[in-house]
Amino acid sequence: MAPRDSNDPADIAAPGTRRAIYKHRLATRLWHWTNAVAVIVLLGSGLMILNAHPQLYWGQYGANMDQPWFRVGWIFEGGRIPGWLTIPSTYNLALARRWHLTVALVFGFALLAFMLVSLLNRHFQRDLRFRRAELAPKHLAHDVREHLALRFHDAADPGGRNVLQKLSYVGVIFVALPLAIFTGLTMSPGINAAAPWLLDLFGGRQSARSIHFIAAMGIALFIIVHLTLVILAGPLNEVRSMITGWWRTPQEPQR
Repeated sequence: MAPRDSNDPADIAAPGTRRAIYKHRLATRLWHWTNAVAVIVLLGSGLMILNAHPQLYWGQYGANMDQPWFRVGWIFEGGRIPGWLTIPSTYNLALARRWHLTVALVFGFALLAFMLVSLLNRHFQRDLRFRRAELAPKHLAHDVREHLALRFHDAADPGGRNVLQKLSYVGVIFVALPLAIFTGLTMSPGINAAAPWLLDLFGGRQSARSIHFIAAMGIALFIIVHLTLVILAGPLNEVRSMITGWWRTPQEPQR
């Protein structure tokens, strides 16, 4: 039997029943699990690289005597990120850079492949396109209240994505991830030689480094919130759906 789209009327659960919905296509599942590994390595190795000079600046230049806008020492005693957060766990800048640059290639090409496939199979248009009514303040406030009440699925369309999910996914896929990739490229001397306009675009090497850090922390925050909501929504069902593609609707009470 061919899988149905998540918003197929036939997939709407009747009261007191649960129905299996084909929610995540193969491309989405492969990209999700590739990212699950890649982002952990990139964040850990990136924090180790930050330990080499644990200060951030704006502009083209930044050194010990310049005034930073951020110091690691403001958060961690000793001015270094502890080993339990970094890859490797002991200071090794060369190894951290090898891990970071190697996995960054996998990460970047995986994002490109996912975007191309999602355009071809209409995943973006079908699941992430905003309707005008969804962006109305009244609708946004309603979705916030539903999340605070731990109601994450619309009974009329249980497999659909609500506007808060769409905003977060679009923000990560089309803003945070590309920013992290292009600011990372901007910090490469080889890329600077081939595309010097990137330095102008991001306002200098140190600005690119700062934006890279901000984008990475935004991605880390998204992951924390995402995992929290997965746990609250039912981890077994959510994780199984990201492995098999099939997700079971919540059971609706009898009326």
